[in-house]
Amino acid sequence: MNTREGSAAFVAPLLVLGFGHMISNLVRTLPAISADVLALDLGVSAEGLASLTGAYHFAFAAGQIPLGVALDRFGVRPVSLALLALVAAGTVLAALAGGPGGFLLAQVVLGLGCSGMLLCPMTLAAKLLTPAKFGLWSGLIQGVGNVGMLLSASPLAWLVEQQGWRAGFWVSGALAIGVAALVARAVPAPQPNPGPHPGLLADAKRVLRLGAGAKLRGMVLLAFASFAVVIGVRGLWGGPWLMEVKGLTRIEAGHVLLLLTLALIAGPVAAGVLDRRLGRRRALLAAGHAVAGLALLLVAGGGPGGWLSRLAGVPVLPVSADAALLFAFGLAIAIQPLIFAMTRAAVPPEEAGKALSAVNLSFFAGAAVLQAATGPVAAAGGVGMAIGFLGAMVLLGTVLFLGATRRRD
Repeated sequence: MNTREGSAAFVAPLLVLGFGHMISNLVRTLPAISADVLALDLGVSAEGLASLTGAYHFAFAAGQIPLGVALDRFGVRPVSLALLALVAAGTVLAALAGGPGGFLLAQVVLGLGCSGMLLCPMTLAAKLLTPAKFGLWSGLIQGVGNVGMLLSASPLAWLVEQQGWRAGFWVSGALAIGVAALVARAVPAPQPNPGPHPGLLADAKRVLRLGAGAKLRGMVLLAFASFAVVIGVRGLWGGPWLMEVKGLTRIEAGHVLLLLTLALIAGPVAAGVLDRRLGRRRALLAAGHAVAGLALLLVAGGGPGGWLSRLAGVPVLPVSADAALLFAFGLAIAIQPLIFAMTRAAVPPEEAGKALSAVNLSFFAGAAVLQAATGPVAAAGGVGMAIGFLGAMVLLGTVLFLGATRRRD
């Protein structure tokens, strides 16, 4: 790492903005470890809770087009501060929600507020770094952000047991205010960009054209399934699978999800290192997503009476198998920051914000659509079928990615 990349002036803004992504991961994964008490308190079923939390991802996806325009036009610092204010407001609404309507509103506000928590540091890095160096830093940013999932594993399980699920949202709101203060201090103000600008509508259309164009098509197709499987397992169905199907307590389930989260923290950093040393982003992305999909199919097959349990000659695979498979899933799927690296390499720096937003739109549109789809799937065949469905979707996304990027490669 050269002197500039190792300097405090370079690292501090990216680290502070990465803390914002940490908060977004915390609030979007809160339901996984508190799904039972959350659904009971709001008066909804597990499938209804999946639909409510899916609203977060729809709002998140809807925010991507104006976000990409705002980042390129106004700069990272003011956009980040505005988004953190929305996050703080959303956590208050969630903590005070008295029923499904109030919680739905909170999820929409949180989705809009969190819509740029990853793209803010990614856009700043894209403008400061060459495409070759961007892969490593995108992995480091993702790793910092995934600490939010670490907080929502065993620590949150303990907090829910002691104070209830609402306390998790109060803590998240306090963290958002603290990160906003750090952003105001550490992130430099954007340089003014005098001269004519395209109209806002023209900029918004450019985001959509980039996402639909041949340059980004493969990344968009893979992104649609990539984050959906992470949030589907870590953010919703992982807890019910371990507690309801495998019979663990909330704290025990939190420990297993903690292992998955550690993989999601270490994996992006390892992905960035592999990218810098090997430079084979297409192959790494395909291999990682294929392994992740297979791991989820094996988890689902290890349930009571599942195909893998029958093959092993046992009624159900032990929890140690789930822990190992979920850890492998986390390490493999953590290759996903290289989707952003491939995106950055495909466009000039002045369009980095719009291009990254176009791909991020697919990340969270996929999360919204596929998470909503898991509700009916789980109602029809149980939690295991929902997890198996997510595994099949990421395998399909991998095939489509390879097909769309074959000519360019």
